[in-house]
Amino acid sequence: MALFRFATDPPARPLIRTQNLVLRAPAAADYAAWAVLRMESREFLTPWEPVWNEDDLTRASFRLRVKRAAREIATDEAYSLFIVDQQTDALLGGLTLGLVRRGVAQACTLGYWMGQRHAGRGHMTEAVRGALRFAFNDLALHRVEAACLPANEPSRRLLERVGFQHEGMARAYLRINGAWADHLLYAALSSDRAPG
Repeated sequence: MALFRFATDPPARPLIRTQNLVLRAPAAADYAAWAVLRMESREFLTPWEPVWNEDDLTRASFRLRVKRAAREIATDEAYSLFIVDQQTDALLGGLTLGLVRRGVAQACTLGYWMGQRHAGRGHMTEAVRGALRFAFNDLALHRVEAACLPANEPSRRLLERVGFQHEGMARAYLRINGAWADHLLYAALSSDRAPG
């Protein structure tokens, strides 16, 4: 057991547990599973994500990703987590509570991705519900914001299913798949009643 940790060491314990999932910081040992899942899901994810850099799937790039995630968790800036099946330890996707804003805002932004072979099975619904509990209970945030492309019907349904309220449209909000794209804006508040 280490007597001290550097800010670039990933947290040793899962940050979120749900009935079937563990949401935890990425670790160097996750590289192979992550690279395979991302590569095989590339066509599936391309319409919804920024353009990938040439070196995105390299071990060196992943190592930087792990260090950045650990540093951001340690400094309460962001929580970039892997979604892992509790029973099989299989990597399913990722979820980020990013851009944490303290002070008068007490808010963050939710982002997520799911590997194609795991999509449509309810994993992300469970993960987002767990992330909302973590944001409101553990991080004591007041507001979690999310945005999705208008054509991304599964993402819209997911956000509404877990209790996000549609708040409007942001023009040319994010650069997705090489083009500035309008996004629907959603938010959940700690004072909202969770659906179901």
